[in-house]
Amino acid sequence: MEMEERQEKSMNEDVIVTKNLSKTYGKGDLQVKALKETDITIKKGDYIAIIGPSGSGKSTLMNLIGCLDRPSSGKLYIDDTDVYKLKENELARIRREKIGFIFQKYNLIPTLTALENVMLSMGFAGVDSKSRIKKAKKLLDMVELSHRIEHKPSELSGGEQQRVAISRALGNNPTIVLGDEPTGNVDSKSGNKIMEILENINNKGETVIIVTHDPNIAKRASRILRIEDGVVREENV
Repeated sequence: MEMEERQEKSMNEDVIVTKNLSKTYGKGDLQVKALKETDITIKKGDYIAIIGPSGSGKSTLMNLIGCLDRPSSGKLYIDDTDVYKLKENELARIRREKIGFIFQKYNLIPTLTALENVMLSMGFAGVDSKSRIKKAKKLLDMVELSHRIEHKPSELSGGEQQRVAISRALGNNPTIVLGDEPTGNVDSKSGNKIMEILENINNKGETVIIVTHDPNIAKRASRILRIEDGVVREENV
């Protein structure tokens, strides 16, 4: 009974909390408020889709949550840590250890093989070569690409490149997986495969947050956040 209570408590932990989080670009008459005083609480194991029209602030919010950008004001807590009070090297550690980022345009290194691309983030974390190779092969097998490990990005389809990018994002066992339009550059069959992979990750207890323009993709999430003109509102799924 005690173990069940501990597991339930763990699944209800607040992983990400924002307080009055805002981002403004430009100055004076050219000032644009991309994100306005946003309060969000995201719990361990949440599966969230962020939707809204182009220019509404979706990617801005994702980049702030992923610690790729700093807010103009407000606070962001990850596992109770006020991350923007951290020094840059400490912030880099948070990104490396807690966050896996999947980019719309894959951001793979063109001169490296699929295996080497997946190994890259583990290298930055100080994982030894033998362990990196073993883990990268396991991750590529998980996304059904074990037969393509020696292929470079130019030799892979868009869907295959995105699956390599997902494997790379999982290299350091992140507790938060962020996907910025993860199906945006692939066909519907590849998109479904990618979403199945993300759902399997979420089913294992990890927090998954995606930005998408596709309402059918958004409906697969357990929570939907809609952004319009920098204002975030929760929608019923």
